[in-house]
Amino acid sequence: MNERITHYRNGKIFTAAEGGWAESLVVKDQQLIFSGESEFAEILAPDAEVVDLQGAVVLPGFVDAHTHLIMMGFSLQKLDLLDATSIADIQTSIRTFSESNPDAPRPLGRSWLFSALGGQHPTREMIDAVVPDRPVYLDANDLHSVWVNSAALRELGIDADTPDPIGGRIDRDPSTGEATGMLYETAVMLYVWPKLAELATDQDRDTALALAFRRYLEDGVTGAVDMALGPDELDCLERALDAGNGTLPLRVAAHWLMTRGDNDADNVRQVHDVIELHNRVQGPWLAVAGIKIIIDGVIDSCTAAMKEPYSDGTNAEPIWDLESLIPVVTAADAAGLQIAMHAIGDEASEIGLTALEYAIATNGDIPRRHRMEHLESITRDNVERLARLGVVASMQPVHADPAIQENWRAMLGDYRVNRAYPWPEFTEAGAVLALGSDAPTAPHPPLPNMFIATTRMSAIDPSLPPNLPQYALPLAEALAHATRDAAYSCRWENVTGQLVRGKAADFVVLKQDPFTEGVDSLLTTEIAMTVVAGSVRYANCVQNPQ
Repeated sequence: MNERITHYRNGKIFTAAEGGWAESLVVKDQQLIFSGESEFAEILAPDAEVVDLQGAVVLPGFVDAHTHLIMMGFSLQKLDLLDATSIADIQTSIRTFSESNPDAPRPLGRSWLFSALGGQHPTREMIDAVVPDRPVYLDANDLHSVWVNSAALRELGIDADTPDPIGGRIDRDPSTGEATGMLYETAVMLYVWPKLAELATDQDRDTALALAFRRYLEDGVTGAVDMALGPDELDCLERALDAGNGTLPLRVAAHWLMTRGDNDADNVRQVHDVIELHNRVQGPWLAVAGIKIIIDGVIDSCTAAMKEPYSDGTNAEPIWDLESLIPVVTAADAAGLQIAMHAIGDEASEIGLTALEYAIATNGDIPRRHRMEHLESITRDNVERLARLGVVASMQPVHADPAIQENWRAMLGDYRVNRAYPWPEFTEAGAVLALGSDAPTAPHPPLPNMFIATTRMSAIDPSLPPNLPQYALPLAEALAHATRDAAYSCRWENVTGQLVRGKAADFVVLKQDPFTEGVDSLLTTEIAMTVVAGSVRYANCVQNPQ
């Protein structure tokens, strides 16, 4: 069998490695065998097929360090309410969508903001006024709460007697006890998600996954870390793997989403189930990396666990308290699973780090690479503690977009808003910072995400003032955090994330050069080509061999 060797030359290649830049890449089958100056590439591979990059910028393929693939694919098919600025806007959009989709048994929407409600509380009656006869489910922008109408409550079987699950809440009318139509945290996970999963077919899931893969390749993403793996999601990914003869359109590492049970034994039993999956599903294209634990909620709906109360005087209990977390974290750590902990509030990160310290003291010096997700509000002491423990800080610049910060700031309302999303503090403390999107809670394309990272300005409305610009990142650093460090976050550092000899030929070619044209061009730059394992998986222009 003849070896396939391709020389990509005449490029401005950001390697995300020491030295920083190259002119040529030589690809042999799936792997890079050279990265450097063109004259040496020609000596190494004189007979290679040549692709002239014509001075284009080349980056390592983006690795989305935190996403939800199948949820993203479904979300792309839902009504987008991000631009709605009032209840009337939301109602008009729902009515129009419902009328345009008369055969849809249940209109589904996403990305509405609490700030669009003008201080009012969302209720089922607001949706009933425009769609009374079909169940309507509207995901909040953060995906930690869902707004439903009366028909959806009936479909879910939720009434005044339905108990709140551990770590969640069914919002109720204080005078009647009836559900208002807002479901928070584990009430979403235990009522809404299973119902919609039950109603979806395998074909629906396969279509959603294929759509997510296609959009990612179009936007320069060559690897993804899925943070909500369950039985349906794993089956779907394995079907895609079989259909691709053992490959996927891009690399996937996945974390099994843990559900807090009534006792420690049930929780630890889940860990042992994941250990079996981790040992079985451990390939170059799909791997079950470990577990995902959602310690708390989100600041926008006041469900994140904070050290001090919110501006209205309330606070939230963690979904996983320290006592319930320690046995799970200790068991997973001992088994070599990677633990990813959602911790948005400063109290949640305190709990998670304390549990990790206990596990490390118990299990001793073994290989480990754990992660904390989001870290939107965290104390300086815990930034330092996270770095000492070798925990990866997995964060999402898109969540710091000024266009969605109004309610976030109002819910805290004090000095804490001045240390929001402090990305440079983590690297200054010595931690690895991995950047992702958390799609579909936020837009998935990485280049606008990099614009926010480098400016702290809005990709939605660039006219807004920046959100704490002292925390902005230099462009080269931001790109490295979204490629090299994102690969490190899921133990792919020997596989991908840098354009150097011996690593996979995963890279993306841009149509514009943000290094010379300025970071504003990240909002308009198009992807010319996405290459995964040496194969062109997406191209919107023809690059003819010369």
